Amino acid sequence: MSTSTAARPKISGPVTGVAARLIPGALPTAGEIPRQRPQSVTLDGRFWVLPERQPRPADDGGTAPNFIHAVLPEPWIRAGGAELITKLLIDSLVIALSFEATGFLGALFASLLDSASILITLPALAPSSGILLLFVALFTLIGYSERIYRPGQGHDLKRERTILRKALAWTTLLLGGAVACGGMGAGVAPVLFAGVPLSYIGMLGWRKWHRAAISRNVETRRETRNVLILGAGRIGRNLAAHLARHPAAGRVVRGFLDDSAPIAGDVLGRLCALAGIARAEFIDEIIVTIPYQQESVRQAIREARRNRLDVKLAPDLLGIEAQPELFLERVAGVPILSLHRERLPEFGLLLKRVADVLLSSAGFVALFPLFATIAVLIKLDSPGPVLYCAPRVGRKGTRFSCYKFRTMVLDADARKEKLRQKNERAGPFFKIADDPRITRAGRLLRRYSLDELPQLWNVLRGEMSLVGPRPHPLDDYERYELEHLLRLDVTPGMTGLWQVTARSDPSFHRNLTLDVEYIERWSLSMDFHILAKTLSAVVRGSGA
Repeated sequence: MSTSTAARPKISGPVTGVAARLIPGALPTAGEIPRQRPQSVTLDGRFWVLPERQPRPADDGGTAPNFIHAVLPEPWIRAGGAELITKLLIDSLVIALSFEATGFLGALFASLLDSASILITLPALAPSSGILLLFVALFTLIGYSERIYRPGQGHDLKRERTILRKALAWTTLLLGGAVACGGMGAGVAPVLFAGVPLSYIGMLGWRKWHRAAISRNVETRRETRNVLILGAGRIGRNLAAHLARHPAAGRVVRGFLDDSAPIAGDVLGRLCALAGIARAEFIDEIIVTIPYQQESVRQAIREARRNRLDVKLAPDLLGIEAQPELFLERVAGVPILSLHRERLPEFGLLLKRVADVLLSSAGFVALFPLFATIAVLIKLDSPGPVLYCAPRVGRKGTRFSCYKFRTMVLDADARKEKLRQKNERAGPFFKIADDPRITRAGRLLRRYSLDELPQLWNVLRGEMSLVGPRPHPLDDYERYELEHLLRLDVTPGMTGLWQVTARSDPSFHRNLTLDVEYIERWSLSMDFHILAKTLSAVVRGSGA
């Protein structure tokens, strides 16, 4: 479990006075028991009077912390800043030395060949300071986004190798593309493709050496963190075994505290004895592996904080297997741990939105003369506005105003309920073949689906897409059953799978089945296929 140390002093009763762990330069925290100290000491025959220092409050939110948060990047402020800075500096130094070595070896190789052309080109492998600075900045940013510089993340060598390769590859591509666009590609390309492999070898090499050094320090008890685990159950034992197998983590488990397990062997005592055992074992950190709702655990955590011990929590996930990459977010100051998150095709949906904007914009420009002609036709045919604006139900049940060319008489909505008994559709949507409300111009527009063209404006606004389930009126939506809401999980469209495959089918269940199939099988190629079939149907005049 742990390396041998001097015998632990006998612990009898609660520990009072100073904290179990002292931090250099840290003043007493609020609530710590006051203690007497000498007013002066003798140093070189002179009296050195110690100034009175006021205890520091537990949460000091003065000017200095506010200034630090306003100026410094967040990674530099978090705990583990020294480790972050050290890794950043060493990686930067390795990259700089690798590129300089590449330039030196290139010049040496050129001199050995004694070729005038090579003598001119190869010494240029020595990179400029600007290129080197950009490379280091890009690499460290990408590396930090991949968590390679996060405290405690550098224990999996296989994962680190993958991150290093990925970060170097993306840095090379981004910087190479930037300098090529700036007309400097001829001189920089050799630097990148010759210096990057050497940088990878150097950064991987020092990380292996660092692991070996940490392992030696663990064996000799130098620069290690002593850990006390609260809970000797399955989670605590597995955690202790893992830390014992991975000394590069720099943690040594000194024992367990548990209120139910027998006090013997590595179970050092009960939770109430935390302060005394922490002092006797020189504990730096406690890890809680038992349900933290228990009052004894909450009290132990408060006691650990009062004694300046780091507190980590291994939460009980209710037996649920979590994702490999857990992440923590804050909502109104409350930390929320994500156990599972469905992966969305975000990039594909972004491309779908881009296609919607581009095609709907182009459609507006190209079809403007047709819009004007239709507007004149509607005004000549019947009194009333050119456009019909009605509320529809969109994604996640949100309401929006859907635009169409008017194809019915003015009182069409008022007459709809009287005609509902003639409805030829099965389910919560309305359709009759010879609808008496449709005007002469409206029949022509509906035959070629030209009445839907103003919905290009809804597409531009993001309320609709070119392809998706058709949006239904509010009165139809109010007749939905629970399973019908599935079709509202995506943005509605001007056309969809149902329109190009079973538009004449009167069954709403068939409509719903095709909408669900579209959602589950969605792809950009499927959208373009539906659009092509829709244009073919419009040309044939097969609309209703």
